[in-house]
Amino acid sequence: MFKKLSNGCVSLVNRFLPDPFIFCIILTVIVFIAAIPATGADVITMVGAWGDGVWGLLAFSMQMALVLVLGNAFANAPAVKKVVAAVASLAKTPIKGIVVVTFFSLVACWINWGFGLVVGAILAKEIARQVKGIDYRLLIASAYSGFVIWHAGFSGSIPLALATPGEEALLSATGGAVSEAIPTSMTIFAPYNLVMVLVILVCLPFINAKMHPSADQIVTVDSNLLHEEEMVCKTPETPAEKIENSVIMSGVIALAGLVYLVYYFINNGFNLTLNIVNLIFLTLGIIFHKTPIRYVNAISEATQGAAGIILQFPFYAGIMGMMTFSMTDDGPSLAGVISDFFVSISNQVTFPLFSFLSAGIVNFFVPSGGGQWAVQGPIMMPAGLKLGVDPAVTGMAIAWGDAWTNMIQPFWALPALGIAGLSARDIMGYCLITLFFVGIVVCGGFLIIGLI
Repeated sequence: MFKKLSNGCVSLVNRFLPDPFIFCIILTVIVFIAAIPATGADVITMVGAWGDGVWGLLAFSMQMALVLVLGNAFANAPAVKKVVAAVASLAKTPIKGIVVVTFFSLVACWINWGFGLVVGAILAKEIARQVKGIDYRLLIASAYSGFVIWHAGFSGSIPLALATPGEEALLSATGGAVSEAIPTSMTIFAPYNLVMVLVILVCLPFINAKMHPSADQIVTVDSNLLHEEEMVCKTPETPAEKIENSVIMSGVIALAGLVYLVYYFINNGFNLTLNIVNLIFLTLGIIFHKTPIRYVNAISEATQGAAGIILQFPFYAGIMGMMTFSMTDDGPSLAGVISDFFVSISNQVTFPLFSFLSAGIVNFFVPSGGGQWAVQGPIMMPAGLKLGVDPAVTGMAIAWGDAWTNMIQPFWALPALGIAGLSARDIMGYCLITLFFVGIVVCGGFLIIGLI
């Protein structure tokens, strides 16, 4: 029965999910049409909102491209390959392979989402090399499925924003509902949040394993296609070549990176921002590749998978621009209209549940934790406070919704797909099952919280 459901989802996605770029264009058209009556804007004004938004994610696009490139280059260092191979060796069978990659991806994404996205995909590729008869599509889907709990973990942007002191910033972000910082003990480390994370951590690896196709339906990958040739550097002869192969040159810049990282963590604690994650990958990559020219070659190889990010992220920025556009500072936006609808049908018991569901819908069109918080925080937080709902619970409901629908939104899958060499169509059918399971767990969790 379970395999029939997963096979049905895979078949459905294979038939109807277009290439992620086409999917992005379809979303653009849908949001454009819906935003005009929601905001009262005319066609030309909405075109302007789209155009103004297109370049709004340039810095973030570069960060995400670097997550893929720097993480992949680091993983291709010989010493790192040995460590990844050792972890992958825990998987002796296809079923164990799915369990291992799901579990490690969940843990890594809970620690830091950028780290988890890269590590999960790299581990999955190594398992595919070592384990015969494992379905490559499900393996990569399992690696990506760990991303579903990122916003409930250490790098969750909403709980971290709520925990950051600053009365003015908090009042602005929460529509005046919160003026004092909410500690992570009430959000990330709240008992209800940890229980939901634990249920997913224990169950999802086995649910993914249960989806493994029967022998006649398995789609494997030729291990030779995953083989990455060792880079051979000739003996340096000219002064230029000697500099390119100088360990000292790599050591100087690596030392600078390490000193800065130590300084940063001393002053900021264990706060893994996206820039810090990338600097860690950059510094370690330089160290483990030993010479500058070897690292240059590794980076050149790794950039081949970044095409999807470069092409699609500007279009998602345009979608976000239309979703958040309003004619006046206090006017309605399409994202605000969606949020207001769920507020209007909520009471004290159902508000956490509906906050989660509304965040899931908004995330489909605004796939950015920070962007989603900017849109929904000023609406949902005051509404929850009026209904007597703890602001920490409302914040986490939005956070979980933001992470939940990533399972059917190709935006965040692009780095993993670039590393794996697959398309969104290959994995999203399996991710639908993750969406259903996590939706049941989190809906049940927030409904119970509303009843307590």
